[in-house]
Amino acid sequence: MRQLVKQRPKSISLNRICKRLQLTRSTFYYKSTGESDLNIKIMEFIDKQYLAHPTTGVVMMTSMLNHNGFQVNVKRVRRLMRKMNLMPIYPQKCLSTKGETNYVKPYLLRGMNYTHSNQVWSTDISYIPMRHGFMYLYAVIDVYSRYIVGWKLSNTLHASNCIDLIQDCVDKQGKPEIINSDQGVQYTSCAWTNLLSSYGIKISMDGRGRCKDNIWIERFWRTIKQEQIYINPADDGKELYDEIKEYIMYYNTQRPHQGIAKSLPCFLYKKAA
Repeated sequence: MRQLVKQRPKSISLNRICKRLQLTRSTFYYKSTGESDLNIKIMEFIDKQYLAHPTTGVVMMTSMLNHNGFQVNVKRVRRLMRKMNLMPIYPQKCLSTKGETNYVKPYLLRGMNYTHSNQVWSTDISYIPMRHGFMYLYAVIDVYSRYIVGWKLSNTLHASNCIDLIQDCVDKQGKPEIINSDQGVQYTSCAWTNLLSSYGIKISMDGRGRCKDNIWIERFWRTIKQEQIYINPADDGKELYDEIKEYIMYYNTQRPHQGIAKSLPCFLYKKAA
């Protein structure tokens, strides 16, 4: 885009081009520098701590960081946790909920008996650290077989990533009866609700402060991070993509899963489909 502006006719001003592109002049000249190396290290610490103890909030996380050699304040930790899309799990007061509350759906899985593939899918987003940065991993898991039916890697938390992933999963695997997610802004939206309704898929969402409502995908985050991400940090996005692709292939087709009597997810998914 900058090259296009440099080659513009002299009769067209930069202000006019920015207006056509719906950009402000300051936005055009601004170049994001990303997070510092120190912040990346802080985020890695937060991610490992949160994975082990998801009830750790901002204040406690700040204290733990300071006890482990990081000099940080609450404001900094809160910003980084929000950037990582992390919210501590604990019972909360029932206050007025911000955002599009009309798109929040009830939890449909309580007491359900999982009997076949594509009965219930569970989906979520997780922060993934690299040596010099981070990305976000979107994934969908089949609850009955623990098979990863689809995944997507991105450097943004945009809701369109969730939409694209589900469309791709349905195209390749067929549609599930129910999709369960948390109440994040990516899922409590008109676009998400309309997409699943158009497929005839029922929408289920975790209750607020209920850490086990989406436990299948949460356990997958713990597994992939402990077995792959933490011990083999990627240098860049391409390397990270290749490592995740290889690991998920291994997870689906070669790694026996304790939650399904040590069967292979791919065998159970295809057998019961």
